Amino acid sequence: MTEDAVRRAVVPEAPAPPGEADEFDARTLRAETSTRFRAAVAAIEAGDLNFPLPGSGATAERFAALQAVAEDDLCLARLVEGHVDALAILDELGGRAPAPGRRWGVWAAEPPGEGLFAVRDADGRWSVSGLKQYCSGAHSCTHALVTARAEDGRRLFAVPLTAGTYKPVDGLSLIHTLGMAGSDTPDVRFHSAAAEPVGGVEGYVDRPGFQHGGIGVAACWLGGARAVARVLRAAAHRGGGPHADAHLGAVDIDLRAAGLLLEAAAAEIDTDPLDAKGEARLRSLRVRGFVEAACDRTLGHVGRATGAGPLCHDRRHARDVADLTVYIRQHHAERNLAELGALVSGREEE
Repeated sequence: MTEDAVRRAVVPEAPAPPGEADEFDARTLRAETSTRFRAAVAAIEAGDLNFPLPGSGATAERFAALQAVAEDDLCLARLVEGHVDALAILDELGGRAPAPGRRWGVWAAEPPGEGLFAVRDADGRWSVSGLKQYCSGAHSCTHALVTARAEDGRRLFAVPLTAGTYKPVDGLSLIHTLGMAGSDTPDVRFHSAAAEPVGGVEGYVDRPGFQHGGIGVAACWLGGARAVARVLRAAAHRGGGPHADAHLGAVDIDLRAAGLLLEAAAAEIDTDPLDAKGEARLRSLRVRGFVEAACDRTLGHVGRATGAGPLCHDRRHARDVADLTVYIRQHHAERNLAELGALVSGREEE
């Protein structure tokens, strides 16, 4: 799917930015993104926006569509990626097929803190209670896949987001920050929310699709980097001088290489969707690590080449920079690099 096709499918267009005198309003951004998310899900269900399942033979098309949405709006991409990831997870783990009109999130972050716990009653019915952090789309999703601790281990559950059983905690969120504010990512408190198990204990992380999905997130990062690079490309086109050209050349190498790496990863996933070769984790760490570094370098090159001007006077660019800076922090930096190094060294196999 071309970038233009993605933009036509994800309607309505984001409203024009407010005037320069207006203050930053995260709630307005959240509402705008929610409207576009609803439209995107409707377009997916109508077949106007296509995200083939990972390993289906068209994984490259899936990654390209995620990149295109992210280049248009990184906060929207965060919600769309969660929705299509949920559909892939339900398919992979044999969950109940989603009904039309539902908007899904995947809330699986488990940083230190209270956490979410699952219990089963005498009739075998599950429920979840507690606090789940970093719940993107908390006010606009109708359902979520959540990880929770149960007596027998960590499990994944499908949870309808019903009033009275879940409540976004707006004081614990990105609501007051610029970066990814439109992604609507507060913490959520659950109170005995009905939950349907999806897969078995540790099924969420043990499946091959967990690694495939991580590369899908990297595709969103890359789309965000392309959006950030627009002002540098425009400056060079206007004749920004040899320094601007040099920065643009460096960015072009990084973004081109990252795109080729995603295409190669997609081909490998389609060749071995069930990870019979045991290469999925290594592939995910390499791709995510390279794309994160390319995004970080892009932020640096664009800032050094264009100075403070675009950040101060181009609200769209300032948002793109802030969004990407936050989003790539889903990569776990040196912790992921250390894991990659251990795998490459062979120590993980000992």
